[in-house]
Amino acid sequence: MSPDRTEPRHLHLNAFLMTPGHHDAAWRHPDSQPHRATDVTYFQQLAQTAERGKFDSIFFADGLAVWGRLRSNVSGGLEPLTLLAAIAAVTRHIGLIATASTTFNEPFHLARKFASLDHISGGRAGWNIVTSGSVAEANNFNLDEHIEHGVRYQRAAEFLDVATRLWDSWADDAVVLDKAAGLYADPDRVREIEHEGSFFKVRGPLNVQRTPQGWPLLVQAGSSEDGKDFAARYAEAVFTAQQTLDDAQEFAKDVRARAAARGRDGLPLILPGIVPILGATEAEARQLEDELTGLQVLDYGLNQLSTMLGVDVSGLPLDERLPEHILPTEDQINGNKSRFTLVADLARRERLTIRQIVARLGGGRGHRVVAGTPEQIADTIEAWFLAGAADGFNIMPPILPTGLDAFVDHVVPELQRRGLFRTDYTGATLREHYGLPRPVADFSEPLLAAATS
Repeated sequence: MSPDRTEPRHLHLNAFLMTPGHHDAAWRHPDSQPHRATDVTYFQQLAQTAERGKFDSIFFADGLAVWGRLRSNVSGGLEPLTLLAAIAAVTRHIGLIATASTTFNEPFHLARKFASLDHISGGRAGWNIVTSGSVAEANNFNLDEHIEHGVRYQRAAEFLDVATRLWDSWADDAVVLDKAAGLYADPDRVREIEHEGSFFKVRGPLNVQRTPQGWPLLVQAGSSEDGKDFAARYAEAVFTAQQTLDDAQEFAKDVRARAAARGRDGLPLILPGIVPILGATEAEARQLEDELTGLQVLDYGLNQLSTMLGVDVSGLPLDERLPEHILPTEDQINGNKSRFTLVADLARRERLTIRQIVARLGGGRGHRVVAGTPEQIADTIEAWFLAGAADGFNIMPPILPTGLDAFVDHVVPELQRRGLFRTDYTGATLREHYGLPRPVADFSEPLLAAATS
């Protein structure tokens, strides 16, 4: 399913929402609201702000363990699919994307949840597909050690095959609603999937009728070799972290080539993360950036860096460069391989001390941080977009709610003035926002057994 390229090419913008904002010191800043981590009205208000800015979607990351160190940052919060259902009730247009793991869920269970969200929202659901990267998550699901990286992606591939077949197990016209004849649904238009594979055995059909979008928008965020292959096969949009224009161009070219080899021209859409630190002047933006760096809790930053690199750096001299000999290779990483490589390459390329690396990662955990005026932020977005490095951006405000307000009020109008971004919604579903077709259920396969009718 390729996107519609008959219309002029426009940016896609997704608002990546975290309680206090994306800078790891945001919770200490007076403009943030960390006390609202479990306040549904807070996230409803953020979603309404993003919708006012005509964003394609909002997105909640998720993990299945407590992230980081409770002492030094906001951790925990609301389960995202439940939260998005509440947000759906107070928004009309904006897409609703949630992370969910293929390693610690079952296909039927998750297919049902996303189908329900798509119905509740009128066709605005999206799924960020992850395989879960941490041992802490594995420890919450009967495991002492994490499942090997490649095996997690094998499971994910089968998981997606099962989920998509479940979403297709009801034809669009299956529900007849003939009260006079006593016929609710045509059993010839509902089918079992009868899947039996290496990881799953699922009979089907799904117990949710076919949804407005057919399937939720399929998003993926892994940039390892396994992740890029998975994106080429399944993803309709990719959230990625890239530090330089050259790296972003190479990543986009690689993923698109892999997808084209599978007959998926124009897919997936590439949305790098960007942390926009805004000011009325560049000096004002730099001042805010320095203020946030000054609020960082060093212990938290060292723990985050150690997790990303797979090696404990807490006892190393802070004002010396990261010793090369202590670093593992990417092949030795069983967690987030692509983020390890990004951080290691950043440290080597810019010859950073450990203290400097912690400061650089504080803004967005490896995503590109840009401090400047609205015009300067728009310049960066436009340059990457026109250079083929991005189809849009994952906007990661450093502080919430103020950072999202500033982007919507000042950067969005500048992008609209340049003809790069919509001035109003033209579609009703998330797929329509991203210019993607609705999947068609193929009913050439065996139908639901007559005995179940």
